[in-house]
Amino acid sequence: MIKLENINKTYYLGKNEVKALKNISLEVEDSAYISIVGPSGSGKSTLLNIIGLLDKPTSGKIFIDDIDCSSFKEKQLCEYRKTKLGFIFQSFNLIPVFNVYENIETSFLISGSKINAALRKEEILKIIELVGLSDCIKHLPSELSGGQQQRVAIARALIKHPRYIIADEPTANLDTKTAFSIIELMQKMNSIENITFIFTTHDGRLLSSVNKKIYLIDGEIQ
Repeated sequence: MIKLENINKTYYLGKNEVKALKNISLEVEDSAYISIVGPSGSGKSTLLNIIGLLDKPTSGKIFIDDIDCSSFKEKQLCEYRKTKLGFIFQSFNLIPVFNVYENIETSFLISGSKINAALRKEEILKIIELVGLSDCIKHLPSELSGGQQQRVAIARALIKHPRYIIADEPTANLDTKTAFSIIELMQKMNSIENITFIFTTHDGRLLSSVNKKIYLIDGEIQ
């Protein structure tokens, strides 16, 4: 479970104070499939970054599996991100000079997994088949469509077998057919692997599949 208690986040732009989040408290149950929604500037990305331990709150506490991560040093935060969290970014963030296999393998290696090379290859090929990219293993990101690149990003997140996946607009800029295939894949991972998905979206196609929505307006849960 992920639990937030009275989370506040304040930014300073010169002398101006911007309160991005105001007293946010929420619980995310295991195996949840949750969307954070709200207009631009409502604090969605800030909240997602704090849940994913990519940013620290100004005040308040965040618990992951009953462990208080609020006071973690950067090394501890990095370790949690490597082992418990998977990330899917709107811009994919693939390494342009690495092919599909290598992009996914990089995530595996960064996680610090001790699995031997043969089993690592087997795991990677299994994930590639799962996301439907078996014919594109040696393709570079520039040789893939947007939907295919998103599938690589999902595979890269899944290869670590994380407890939680944090996704920023995972279906943005995808055509309808591709978007639905990505949604289907995420739902499959949620139900089969019991992975908790927490994502931001404006996409009605994705919103219709969630089991809980968190509405943010001006940094507050409505």
